[in-house]
Amino acid sequence: MSQASKNMPVFVMSGVLLVYGLIANSGALLPMMKYLSTHKTMDLQVTMCLVLAGIGLGGAVINSFREQGSTTFDRFFLQPLGGIILLLVLAMFIRWYAEPMVKIWSKALAPVLGFKIYKVLNLNYVVLGLLVGVLVTNTIGIPKFAAPGVKCARFVLKMGVIMLGARYSFAELAKLGIYSVWLIGIFVLGTVFLVLWLGKIFNQPKTMTGVLSAGMGVCGVSATVAVAPVVKAKSEEMAYTIGTILSFGIICMFVFPTIGHMAGMNPVQFGAWAGTGILNSAQVAAAALAFNAVDIKTLKVAEIFNITRVLFLPIIVLVLATWFGKESGQKLSFKTVVIDKFPIFILGFLVLFGLSSAGLFSPPNHYKGKFIDVSYNDRTQVTDEEWNTLDAALAGGKITGLSESQMAAVNDLHKQRQIAGNFEERDDKKEFDKVGRARMAELEGILAAAKAKQIKLDGEVKGVIKHAVKQVHKKSKTVTTLTDCMIWFFAFGLIGLGMQITKKAIFQAGGWPLVIGGIAGIAKATLSFFVVLWLVKDVVLN
Repeated sequence: MSQASKNMPVFVMSGVLLVYGLIANSGALLPMMKYLSTHKTMDLQVTMCLVLAGIGLGGAVINSFREQGSTTFDRFFLQPLGGIILLLVLAMFIRWYAEPMVKIWSKALAPVLGFKIYKVLNLNYVVLGLLVGVLVTNTIGIPKFAAPGVKCARFVLKMGVIMLGARYSFAELAKLGIYSVWLIGIFVLGTVFLVLWLGKIFNQPKTMTGVLSAGMGVCGVSATVAVAPVVKAKSEEMAYTIGTILSFGIICMFVFPTIGHMAGMNPVQFGAWAGTGILNSAQVAAAALAFNAVDIKTLKVAEIFNITRVLFLPIIVLVLATWFGKESGQKLSFKTVVIDKFPIFILGFLVLFGLSSAGLFSPPNHYKGKFIDVSYNDRTQVTDEEWNTLDAALAGGKITGLSESQMAAVNDLHKQRQIAGNFEERDDKKEFDKVGRARMAELEGILAAAKAKQIKLDGEVKGVIKHAVKQVHKKSKTVTTLTDCMIWFFAFGLIGLGMQITKKAIFQAGGWPLVIGGIAGIAKATLSFFVVLWLVKDVVLN
């Protein structure tokens, strides 16, 4: 077979990318992109397709006129090029077409099923990418030209984990309250050690129990991906862990609200329980809203506890690195764990976490690069047209059914044209910020009540309040950029990871991960239920 024919798949894929990029650039695909709600990514789609097409065509031409050698250029570019392009093409298809279509179908079926499949099964790019990889390898198999590139998946996945560190900060953890820190700390560590103990009892591989303990103890999929290389977990072990987490979360999402109502839990108690016992963030939010869709206090508390759990990830990584080193028979010291044997990519994660905590990327009290800005500035104001809408509604007495505090927040929004503290108190920054955030919470409560049809609110007025709330929610551009990179690294890496999971490997593992995860999950959910009822009152947010 000639060199040119060997590179034909790369020529074809690059040609398709080139054509797609040119068509997208012409605007012909804009209606479809709007339908899929991906039109804001049009420039990115064009850029990625054209750049990747250029690299692919250039590499294929070079490969066609020279024999591949063992140089660095060959090993790190020419040889894996075909697989890298294939995985990126699949990742782009999932991000821009498969995931949006799943969302659309889920919404269409929601009136019939009573829930959105997309949220219940967490069918985002992470799970879809893994499934696509498994489907490819167990049907047509990994194409020969793509094999070297698929091997890059784990390295790219590690790069994604590094980017994950920029999304969290210690300052956020310090602000979450003593209850959430202590409760989550105890239950995270307790669950991790319980799974490790159960793994030993059931004679499971240390690699399996290591990654499962992180997934069940900390924050689900993110923890699974972050810890897997530390404990040298196999691809199928990661898949079992993710499957166990999602399965357990689906059950919890339906069972938790029912038990919460039967036990007479108040909104704060249920939020604390859901945030402690349910692992997946989307499922935590769904359970909180199922329990109480009117008052957003439940959702806020659940997210506070959920955030606290996520912020324990660096600690658990260190714990599991030490545990795995000890279980592997290594003589441990600080130098052994942190310098010699500790994975460089996790050190990268911790470095970004530290820089984020120092406020390098955004204010140090941010979470995932998001923070509240209730200061007086032009950016946070509503438009003149929106102000006129609010002015006419107030003058005509069209805003009714609100509590006294909610009405006061609306009047203040009308008075100041933005959500903020009292202008005359702006020198007292702590009080100024506290008042502004309280008003924002009242306006969010109005939107929640309107969504639950507890009050009637004119659509234009609702739009004004939504925009006002949106204006004070800021995002760090640096963290947003790093997060975008992380998403693409994960999308690429998990497809490649899925391609390493064969039917043989799946059948060999049996159901032990599900058994161990189920025992640990039920134990945590049950114990946290009683602890929350005992300790958590209606004052967690004060």
